[in-house]
Amino acid sequence: MTHKLALIGFGTVGQGLAQILHDKKDALRQNLGFDAKIVAVCTLSKGAVYDPAGLDLSKLLAVMKSTGKLADYPDSPGLERDWDNLKTIRESNADTMVEVSYTDLTTGQPAIDHCRAAFESGKNVVTANKGPVALAYRELLALAQEKGVRFGIEGTVMSGTPALRLSIVALAGNEIREVRGIFNGTTNYILTKMEEGLSYEAALQQAQVLGYAEADPTADVEGYDAMSKVVILANVVMNVPLKKADVSCQGISQLTPADIERARSEGKRWKLIGRVKKESDWVVASVKPEAIPLTDPLAGVMGATNAITYECDLLGPITLVGAGAGRMETGYSILIDLINIGRGNL
Repeated sequence: MTHKLALIGFGTVGQGLAQILHDKKDALRQNLGFDAKIVAVCTLSKGAVYDPAGLDLSKLLAVMKSTGKLADYPDSPGLERDWDNLKTIRESNADTMVEVSYTDLTTGQPAIDHCRAAFESGKNVVTANKGPVALAYRELLALAQEKGVRFGIEGTVMSGTPALRLSIVALAGNEIREVRGIFNGTTNYILTKMEEGLSYEAALQQAQVLGYAEADPTADVEGYDAMSKVVILANVVMNVPLKKADVSCQGISQLTPADIERARSEGKRWKLIGRVKKESDWVVASVKPEAIPLTDPLAGVMGATNAITYECDLLGPITLVGAGAGRMETGYSILIDLINIGRGNL
């Protein structure tokens, strides 16, 4: 059966998924029995197109590369244009809504409403958008279960690096007592460059030039992005209804070259660590810079890379290292969930 997808948002992640489905279509079908087509793309700034028979991914990607406007996607029989997000979600023939619109870590909107509309319409949701998962995970999961559909969220913590699936599938049977990790590549890059001798300001500027940091880097450097991932991990992995207000949060903007040198002299290295630790029937959660020993696996994670360590009662510490962002990497996170929905495993 062909899996029909409606994409809400078509920026870096959505285009990454479209590229993967275009490039790997035959391999996915032959090796995994997975077949998918994008029937709709709806955006605020680029326009919207819907074809119940499926959009031509070669033409779709070519249009985005040439003009960036879906109005330039060629006409075909049955093609609809300019549907809004909710109409696309409710009335398209998609099986799954892929929510890759912009992230709002304060309200979670409009992504929360997109997810609700999809579930109420009997559609699965797959998302890499941290907002709805950090702010409304339990409500949305309950609605999905009530409607008998699936909610895929692998990409919300470490992009395509399967941090959530590792704990849920591969580590099943362990009690996970603590989760800690490097959940923001921008801050890890800045700290790496500070250790090489740059000031915080110079390292941040370099991160902005390379595209790791936004023009307004507050969400990264003050720890808010990592905090949202800590909330997701507490809810999904530890089944504790943690909220953002429960997480103490401190960023890296106050670290100085003297702090870096002091840690070096002690055989340590600064990392922005997100942490969730079980204490009785609750958890203690934080995001803050920590000078950790060089013997810690997280200390060796440099540049824009992310990492997570699960403290397990049976296996001890298990560390996973990989990309935490990127066009193809996050596009792949959506593919992971789609494949598992097709297998009935999600």
